[in-house]
Amino acid sequence: MKSYLTALIGLVLSSCSNGQSTIAKNGMEMSTSEITKEQSELIYKNTKSFPKNTQLSIALIKNGKIDFIGVENRNDTIQLIENYKNIFEIGSITKVFTATLLSNFVTDQKLKLEDNIQDYLDFKLNTDKTITFKALANHTSGLPRLPTNLHLLLVDQDNPYKDYDKEKLTDYLTSKIKLNQDPGIKYEYSNLGAGILGFELAIISNTSYENLLQEKLFEKYKMTNSTSKKENITSNLVKGLKPNGKTTANWDFDALAGGGAIFSTVEDLSKFALAQFDDNNNELTLTQKPTFKVNKNMSIGLGWHILKRKNGRELIWHNGGTGGYSSSMALDTENRNGIIILSNVSAYNKKMGNIDQLCFGLIKTLDGK
Repeated sequence: MKSYLTALIGLVLSSCSNGQSTIAKNGMEMSTSEITKEQSELIYKNTKSFPKNTQLSIALIKNGKIDFIGVENRNDTIQLIENYKNIFEIGSITKVFTATLLSNFVTDQKLKLEDNIQDYLDFKLNTDKTITFKALANHTSGLPRLPTNLHLLLVDQDNPYKDYDKEKLTDYLTSKIKLNQDPGIKYEYSNLGAGILGFELAIISNTSYENLLQEKLFEKYKMTNSTSKKENITSNLVKGLKPNGKTTANWDFDALAGGGAIFSTVEDLSKFALAQFDDNNNELTLTQKPTFKVNKNMSIGLGWHILKRKNGRELIWHNGGTGGYSSSMALDTENRNGIIILSNVSAYNKKMGNIDQLCFGLIKTLDGK
């Protein structure tokens, strides 16, 4: 069941002189049953410094019930808008979907997590080390963050992955690959590893990464406004912003799409989130199981980071950032709670950490209620 806070078009989320945040219209305070004062204050505190035209699209999931909140910075006020169907780049949250595709392959017995990725390629990797599918999904492959033949200083700074195609990735894998350490012994976040995972799953299926997403995940979870290809978007795309508030180009991905190519909405991601609460969904529960302990407060499953909270509960979490967007998604699967935030706050904005801060702050407001 869903309630739409965003239906309150024209209302303004503002900070009063006493420090409290309220919903106001025409100078008169109003209240909504769906959002608390604490939540309102958190939203205002973490969004007030963002540039004009910044949008946040938020889903609050409490015991499986979804409230959507949309806000936009207009003329130095934080105004409620309806944007739960608006499309944003989700950045590295894409990696959760790539890992879920892997889980789908495993549950369908097409491969095993511990299989060597070399066994499914028709070219020879330039390493004798065994890199498993699991190691790609949990960032223990030993691969660097980016391939050495992707020169960020030489590419289009507003669209850095666009021209990194199959030929360049294959050249890297067959002649330039160099591991920072042996696979399986250390967590080291790798966009390259997630990109290779999506690339190889597409090769195994003799199809594209986009087709895999649509057929295996987006259709199944009724994510009708999600895609990894900008050309498939027909409307409602929110423009990404540079740190100075000027619009910026969307990022296009080719061979490394599995690392960050997806466009989506909080409505679609909420459907995916609700499915995470189903203990009988084998492909999703597999992604949530710890596969490597990073430190005493964090483990990693397949794609998902598993965070230990001070209250003893756990969250599965991922965030994302591109040149024009930031995102954060945290789920308490035991209590069927969650927060999803999509925004057009640049990953290069010095305040982009506010998106994660808001995500974790909001999920605390759902505890014990």
